[in-house]
Order: sequence, then C-alpha cells, then structure tokens
Amino acid sequence: QALSFLVEAYRDMKEANYKGADKYFHARGNYDAAQRGPGGVWAAKVISNARETIQGITDPLLKGMTRDEVRKDSKADQFANEWGRSGKDPNHFRPAGLPNKY
Repeated sequence: QALSFLVEAYRDMKEANYKGADKYFHARGNYDAAQRGPGGVWAAKVISNARETIQGITDPLLKGMTRDEVRKDSKADQFANEWGRSGKDPNHFRPAGLPNKY
C-alpha cells in the first residue's frame, strides 16, 4: 500500500512538471504512506532511501549533476521525506501556483 502512495506522488510530479514542486511530492507521498500506520512509515522510509541511493548513481549520469549537487539535493529530498513521514503537512513544500489538482 505504501508503495502505491509513493508511485502516485511520483506520477503526479512527472505529470505536473512544475518547477520547484519536487519536495512537495516527496513529502506528500511519504505523508500518505505514513497515514497507513507504522508499516507505511517503514515502507516509505525503505523505498525513499532506495530511491535516493539510485538517484545518487543516475543523476550525475543523466542530469550532469556533480557529486556535491547530488548530496545537497538528496539531503533536501530526505528532509521532505521525513517531514511527510512524521505526519507534518506536505503543503509546507507546496510551491505557489501548483494546480489544485495536486
């Protein structure tokens, strides 16, 4: 179940293609998964950590990011992930102008 919330948030992020919305979708997916209880929190953490590890490999290759840029982005992503998993409002990261659909 937690995976489906994270996948939905990822799909919405890709569909929205909205600059500055990445952290919102990280927080939202983790928040939604965490609402399923301790198992959701655990699964969201495992999946989010795996995703960040994979991006640490792919982002330099696919996006041309430096290792420092990858570390900085991953740290910010993980902050948003933890924010959502802890039950805090994902809208904290919502950028102005992001369509209400999301």
